[in-house]
Amino acid sequence: MILSIKQLSVRSRERTLIHDVSLSVQKGEWFALVGQSGSGKSLLSQAIGQMLPPNLQADGQILFQRQDLLKLPSSQARSIRGRRLSYTFQDYQGSFTPFRTLGQHFDEYQKAHGEASTGVRKKQTIEALQSVGLEEHLLSRYPFQLSGGQLQRASIAIALLLSPDLLIADEVTTALDSVSGHRILQLLADKQRQTGCAILFITHDWRHVRRYAQRIAVMKEGEIVESGSRHHILDQPQHDYTRQLIQAAPVLPVPKNTLSAGLMEVEQ
Repeated sequence: MILSIKQLSVRSRERTLIHDVSLSVQKGEWFALVGQSGSGKSLLSQAIGQMLPPNLQADGQILFQRQDLLKLPSSQARSIRGRRLSYTFQDYQGSFTPFRTLGQHFDEYQKAHGEASTGVRKKQTIEALQSVGLEEHLLSRYPFQLSGGQLQRASIAIALLLSPDLLIADEVTTALDSVSGHRILQLLADKQRQTGCAILFITHDWRHVRRYAQRIAVMKEGEIVESGSRHHILDQPQHDYTRQLIQAAPVLPVPKNTLSAGLMEVEQ
């Protein structure tokens, strides 16, 4: 077990936004947290990394490799976040400072997590870029000089740079077209096989869940209404809400050559 959430609630002064949520993620698995916008999925992901807004309070347990993240001081939580627990977000462009080059982003990320050797940092950066189909010369460019697809790949490269044990991928395909979204997820799947990391995949898109997830939890209005294996949830849903979501989801075929030939293509 790499992540175990037990009876987690998130509250503001006015109301409870997440109600006694419990779920677990196994080492090396792809776990999908599914629900419509506003169901509390992203709020849950923020609670895991101690990134909730100051007006919200989390109660319960979030055990990451047997450490309760809710009880850790913020400095210790920051040291875990990025090295052992990493994120990639829907707003990948917001992850980059416009007046720093791509290379400076990689370098500062490694320095923040204790990598002192300039040579090691440069080697890790180049290997990370190449692993997502980007070329070394892009390190001298600023974020506005890269395409959206290149920035998304770069954000994944940074998130996986220090070989985290768990990657939280929060709506990473929402801002992308269908083909680009499939390419990014295939890239994540390839990286998962190479590194053995677990992925907590937060999404509302059942097409991607059907293709990649091993286990699924369905969230509605801050509560987990159903969870189980992919086969159980997709083929034998028990909750009316789950059935409604699955029935409303489009099923679109993805050409095989889209994933194989297009995966390592660098967007211009």
